[in-house]
Amino acid sequence: MGHPTPSYRYGKVVFILGIESSCDESGVALVKIDPPLSSQVQSATKVEKIELPQLLAHALHTQIEMHQPYGGVVPELASRDHIQRIIPLLKQVLQTSGVDIHQVDLVAYTKGPGLAGALLVGAGVAACLASSMDLPLMGIHHLEGHLLSPFLSEDPPSFPFVCLLVSGGHTQLMRVQSMGQYELLGESVDDAAGEAFDKSAKLMGLDYPGGAELSKLAQTGNDKAYQFPRPLLHSGKLDFSFAGLKTSVLTQVKKMSDSEIEASKHDLAASVQAAIVEVLVKKSVAALKLTGLKTLVVAGGVGANQSLRKNLKEECARLGAKVHFPEMHLCTDNGAMIALAAAMRVQYGIEQGSKSYAFDVKPRWALGDLPR
Repeated sequence: MGHPTPSYRYGKVVFILGIESSCDESGVALVKIDPPLSSQVQSATKVEKIELPQLLAHALHTQIEMHQPYGGVVPELASRDHIQRIIPLLKQVLQTSGVDIHQVDLVAYTKGPGLAGALLVGAGVAACLASSMDLPLMGIHHLEGHLLSPFLSEDPPSFPFVCLLVSGGHTQLMRVQSMGQYELLGESVDDAAGEAFDKSAKLMGLDYPGGAELSKLAQTGNDKAYQFPRPLLHSGKLDFSFAGLKTSVLTQVKKMSDSEIEASKHDLAASVQAAIVEVLVKKSVAALKLTGLKTLVVAGGVGANQSLRKNLKEECARLGAKVHFPEMHLCTDNGAMIALAAAMRVQYGIEQGSKSYAFDVKPRWALGDLPR
């Protein structure tokens, strides 16, 4: 027996709740789609411009302090903490937005990729909420959420564009033709950029999460003090590789005493950052030239790096292109990007949600496998 396809009435404001729990951040958010809606629901190839969803409220809890003593995310602890955090965050979002829970029209959650146990917490809460109120449920791809997050900025992009996705264990370049139409141009073949930041920081003795601390130290360091490699920079392809950089950092710090590392940490940090940023910038520019597009979107946690932002703005200006970033508070994992992705899928007629509440999660999930 099939499940009815949800419909959204013409002229009605639609409220969409988003829940994020893929790793070590618990996030809940509420967005709204202003009417008219039914005129927007059509083939994605025919939609040229829509009225973007509006973020009404979002709340976030990070587990960084809890995981710091272990030097990394402990999956079981992450899952348990999500259980405690999501409902209080939900209450906070509803109170801030002034929207009653019974006004919600659709519940979205992060289906993957991510930590299986953590994903199951968010999926379970979302399914219970949707089932109890007879609402449609929609599982969202975590990376699609990041990819679309700049649409919540004050200066949103428009399709088509090249996207540099630098989130956690993922570094990818994609040609984004329209909503749901993603062509992979290049990706990390080993360590991603975020991993290169974090692993290099750990080798330098910095506390978890080291990437952010490394970036801070780099601001006052000499980025030419150490000549770290730029893997695959001149390969002629758009793939990334940062494992060799990590090995080079390891080799360098092994030559140094603890006191020498401490004295040189600003220069080490600046040199590591310079290597990563140069690769990301030059590959992004190459992708723009290859596709002929003049818009670059940067999404994911590494998108908060100030050196990356500065260099990409400068290089895009030289190319006559424009670069868009998420707001700083939306670079990390958050519920706003999940609610946004669900809203845009509804608007573009790709998905409407389902009233089947037998949820599942996908810890490994390729972005190219999404419905389109």
